[in-house]
Amino acid sequence: MNVVTPPHDILATVDLGSNSFRLQVSRVVDDQLYPLDVLKETVRLGAGLTADKWLDDDTQQRALDCLARFGERLRGFTAAQVRVVGTNTLRIARNSAEFIARAEVLLGFPIEIIAGREEARLIYVGASHSLPATREKRLVVDIGGGSTEFIIGCQYKSMLTESLPLGCVSYSLRYFADGKLTKAQFRDATLAARSEVQRIRQEFKAGEWQLAVGTSGTARSLRDILEINDYSAADITLSGMEKLRSELIKRGSMKNVSLNGLKSDRAPVLPGGLAIMIGIFEELDIDKMTVAEGALRDGVLYDLLGRQRERDMRETTVTQFKRRYHVDEEQAGRVMVLAERFLMMLTDGTLDSELHKRLLWSAKLHEIGLSISHTAYHKHSAYILQNADMPGFSRREQNVLATLVLGHRGDMGKMLVSVDDPGLWPAILALRLAVLFYRSRNDIPLPTVLDLKAHSRGFTLSLDQGWMEANPLTANTFRQEIAQWKNAGFLLEVLPA
Repeated sequence: MNVVTPPHDILATVDLGSNSFRLQVSRVVDDQLYPLDVLKETVRLGAGLTADKWLDDDTQQRALDCLARFGERLRGFTAAQVRVVGTNTLRIARNSAEFIARAEVLLGFPIEIIAGREEARLIYVGASHSLPATREKRLVVDIGGGSTEFIIGCQYKSMLTESLPLGCVSYSLRYFADGKLTKAQFRDATLAARSEVQRIRQEFKAGEWQLAVGTSGTARSLRDILEINDYSAADITLSGMEKLRSELIKRGSMKNVSLNGLKSDRAPVLPGGLAIMIGIFEELDIDKMTVAEGALRDGVLYDLLGRQRERDMRETTVTQFKRRYHVDEEQAGRVMVLAERFLMMLTDGTLDSELHKRLLWSAKLHEIGLSISHTAYHKHSAYILQNADMPGFSRREQNVLATLVLGHRGDMGKMLVSVDDPGLWPAILALRLAVLFYRSRNDIPLPTVLDLKAHSRGFTLSLDQGWMEANPLTANTFRQEIAQWKNAGFLLEVLPA
């Protein structure tokens, strides 16, 4: 079957939410995105989580069937044109790794699990591009199926981000599982939401922003219901939601609810979403909230576009981390240049662009742990990279950076349990050797002959004999390095040339 590759000005994203999966294909015109195709399926991934946080088989199959259909739509796209993100349910499911492996085969593209604050940042990017470019500070609230994101930002830049475990799916299951709609159930759900939001009240309360904005399905559904039923006009208001709540309580059960503007796929999660939104309004002193059309998937697309236009948020984050952890710029630069040179040698100049970037970022950040302690600083560096909020990076990317940095010194035998992708070993060697050569932290002259090759059993480093004789400390370190790589199951040969 012949598959036509879409033009490079066509981008696509897949948002694997806790309530619904969405695929959006957009065309880029003058740095703006114009939707060409949108697919949405209400998978309710969050409803498939058992009490011990396992995704049940039926839900997995429903999700995989959906992704097979999405995969057909994405045939012919290149990796640079597509980004797939998973959110709260895939963050917390204990068997998400197994599900993701099967899902990636069907989609044909890797799935990135993004942290809550990264999700919030991307939501703001999407929302801001669908709002007027005014200068007031905005509070953006996105109630998803399993989590709710809060962002304060101005124009296109987010200033404060937070993610809380409040979701229309999880709350509907927890407080309205029997389908009944009572005053007591709404009271309990609203108080639970207020209790969570209270943790961030000081930073996000009214007075810290001038305009409240809702995004995604819950906000849009509430706006439509309130407006069509004359509970409030145009915007979401607390008084309008209270009228809606009273109407639902009067009906007594979701089986008896038939409201203008309420779509069938939103009905099962309406009570939980309404209770959460009322709790947010009450706790943050919100009077009314407008609704933006842009959300997570739009933000992911704009972020992907930024990477293509050399405005990669990940580069900004690396620069901020270097500043925050007082990185020695000169040493990081030396190590980065030599590590890149070694990786070019190991791959015969055919670098994977993403691995190349990750090696460079790892070289720039490999010493951030020194700000904590010199002892085992590489472990501190790896821990920071694996667990910190790093805007622009997915959890998988952070794990790769952490693995490369962890391997740049220390016991290589222990790296066997850390490296789950064999393709990382050349990058680990490149960074490790670069650090070894520049142990003196000075611009030392490198060997005139310097070559590094990969072979079936390991690696061969060739350098001129005279340089080895003039640098006995480094030569002795090479002998130790040979033993370290043997512990990891590789043959490292150091040969005079």
